[in-house]
Amino acid sequence: MPNSFQPNQPIPHIVPAQLDWQTDDQGHTVPISQAFGDVYYSMVDGLAESRYVFVEQNYLSERFNWLFSETLQSPATSTTKTFTITELGFGTGLNLLATWQLWQEVKAHYANNDTAAYTVDRNIPRLHFISTEKFPLTKADLTRSLKSWQTAEPTLAPLIKQLIALYPVLVPGCHRLHLADDVTLDLWLGDAADSLSQLDNSYGACVDAWFLDGFAPSCNEALWAQQIFEQLQRLSKPGTTVATFSCAGVVKRGLKSAGFDIQKVKGFGRKREMLTATLPPPSTLDKDTDSLSAITTTEQNALIPATVNRITIIGAGISGLMSAWSLAQRGTDVLLLDQSAPLSGASGNPRALLAPKMTPIHHVAEHLHSIGYLYSARLYQALDRANNTHGRAPIFEATGALDLLTKANIDTEQIADYPDEMATTLSASEAKLRSNLAEQDLDDNLYLPQAGLVNPQALATTVLAHPLIRFEQRDIVKIEADNNKVRLYGTDASQLEADSVIIAAAHASCLLDPRIFDFRKIRGQLSWFTPEQLSKLPKLPLKFGGYCAPFVPQAGDSNLNPVTEGQPHFLLGASFVRNDTDTDIRDSEHQLNRDKLVNAIAELDEVIPKDVVNWQARAGIRAQTPDYHPLVGKVTACEDKESVMQSNKPVRIWTLSGMGSKGYAFAPICAEALADMITGSFAPFSQALVKRLSPSRARLQSALKR
Repeated sequence: MPNSFQPNQPIPHIVPAQLDWQTDDQGHTVPISQAFGDVYYSMVDGLAESRYVFVEQNYLSERFNWLFSETLQSPATSTTKTFTITELGFGTGLNLLATWQLWQEVKAHYANNDTAAYTVDRNIPRLHFISTEKFPLTKADLTRSLKSWQTAEPTLAPLIKQLIALYPVLVPGCHRLHLADDVTLDLWLGDAADSLSQLDNSYGACVDAWFLDGFAPSCNEALWAQQIFEQLQRLSKPGTTVATFSCAGVVKRGLKSAGFDIQKVKGFGRKREMLTATLPPPSTLDKDTDSLSAITTTEQNALIPATVNRITIIGAGISGLMSAWSLAQRGTDVLLLDQSAPLSGASGNPRALLAPKMTPIHHVAEHLHSIGYLYSARLYQALDRANNTHGRAPIFEATGALDLLTKANIDTEQIADYPDEMATTLSASEAKLRSNLAEQDLDDNLYLPQAGLVNPQALATTVLAHPLIRFEQRDIVKIEADNNKVRLYGTDASQLEADSVIIAAAHASCLLDPRIFDFRKIRGQLSWFTPEQLSKLPKLPLKFGGYCAPFVPQAGDSNLNPVTEGQPHFLLGASFVRNDTDTDIRDSEHQLNRDKLVNAIAELDEVIPKDVVNWQARAGIRAQTPDYHPLVGKVTACEDKESVMQSNKPVRIWTLSGMGSKGYAFAPICAEALADMITGSFAPFSQALVKRLSPSRARLQSALKR
């Protein structure tokens, strides 16, 4: 079956797998694809097949042991090591589960059977599992297919539970799932050739092992097409291994054309043979060399890209906080600096609404609003689950949100293309019931079930509690970098050194490095008050060009803003004033916020107080680019990679800035991408999106017309 579209074209809808079911020799429920007429795994024993074909034939036990052994022998300041596996055909997730289980076992062994000793630490290796799937199972089918394995393999039960809990909504693109602090799954939904072509290796990322586990070539030609093997060649390095159940001629020819040395070995169960392969170094390996010895020899030089052990981040708004978190989770010591205090700028509102500006579904895989929204919701809720034992205020309140489609890029017909769990249109009566609006015309609406309110103070408290993150109040005014270090100079004549620096100072970033774009400055004032007619106000967040939401301040909120903890409040806004960097509170902008709301929803005119004098507010300055996309990546003078890389100088200065008003949706996933760039791993972005977010992209080469 040939590919139906070429890479970088809009991705069509994701069609869930249509399944039949049988029982295997062990009594497990086995899904069978109706489209391809093939089983998802062996009828002999699917889990045993995964372990033999993919785990054993990629030497994962030996390689994981080598990785952990090398880590323990390294000094405490050594670089965190990442092992990357890429799989074609996620299916039921059995290959992932078998690999993750082995990773846990090896980790426990090196921690003297005490996994608690391997909490977040700079010496912990990381497992990065990347998988592609064009026809994913629904969550219900995934649960059904894995149910019997939970019983048969009790040690798999918590891993299966975690996978099912994090299983994403089925829309195209990359879904990053943190299965554990040291185990990350990037699940790319869409055509495999297209997904592989989008993996960005411009920062040195490489695949260590491949699982080629699509349906047999006789059933699904597309997963064994020449462009697949071209991507294997592009994304591999000397020592990269491949394992596949198939011994078909097209597979042999494809691997050979990609430069791999192939070998037939005994197949699993009733299958006579299977294939393994290794990519040799440029000078061909001796054919008699033991395969595992060749792998470990090349890995000693090629497995781990050079990266930093200590990094300093300037700016403690949402961009700086999330950059600190993502790097600390990878074992990097982080010093977070701010001239004032965490969240002292535009990121410090009492609540932020996490609800995207939607796009037609064929653009969703490249749509940062959607990508960031889905990832941020997962991350904030995961942090809240982890915080249960600490008694902290919740970071995320899952309220849902109703968009009145006043300013939208999508209509109700296009909304219907989305899975209901991501976006849907409510009936007018249901919309009125949920919103508490009696008179508003709600025939056209967009309901976002996963939307909610973010508590910035609670998020900052969690981030700053990380053992590898340290905050200091310092006003940095100058940065100098050479091949070895970065020096930072403060207003008090102090001097600091770091391996690398991330500039996350919003609109002031260009003052620290003139190569960073001089953003448009947008003043925004968010207003709130304590309502007297609470029962007549909207019951959930509403979007109408601006937004409004009821909220109840939690413990610690009053440290950041003038609110009364435990008492209902109502917020609305925000104003939008170009080229104004004053942050004084203005009654005139209270009135603007009120007018915007009642003009959109007239029935609230009698509910929202007309006297705004006693309202509270916060004004911040947003940093905006001409294309409304943030800056994510290395700071260079131009887009010309040759001129940047020919000197072989290490990148020391990076930036995460220009979030506009979308920081709580954009920053978490952008911080992940930036951390991947810095550590030489695959980012959860396509190559096209990486370029679109580049700090030196062509769109930013001309100054803004103010």
